[in-house]
Amino acid sequence: MNWVIGIALVLALVIVPFGLYVRLAPSDPDTWHAMPEAITERDLAGGAMRVVGAGEDGLARLDAIIRAEPRTRVLAGSLEDGKITYVTRSQLWGFPDYTTMRLSDKQIELYSRLRFGQSDMDVNAERLDRWLSQFAQR
Repeated sequence: MNWVIGIALVLALVIVPFGLYVRLAPSDPDTWHAMPEAITERDLAGGAMRVVGAGEDGLARLDAIIRAEPRTRVLAGSLEDGKITYVTRSQLWGFPDYTTMRLSDKQIELYSRLRFGQSDMDVNAERLDRWLSQFAQR
């Protein structure tokens, strides 16, 4: 029975600090409010990139869709700047994913990526595709 308590104690000493770090680590806008010069339609190991025609008032319409996503907030930027970065946190652990959206000519470029780990199991690509599906319906 003592070994069960020992294992539980060790797990608690590892899992609790990790969970707190993931939830409380600051998100530096200077680091995350950025994106590559060229955005192309592709999935990445830890994120995704998408490009869509802006259309009439497209940036504002897509911004409204993104802001309606649960556990999502603006980290930096604004519609007036033509570039906004959002933080979306996972439900269980609160892992942050960062999505930067910018208006480039008459297109909206999106770059979504994870902060922790190597692979996001396509979570960012699926989120972008869901947002763009809603965008196409409006």
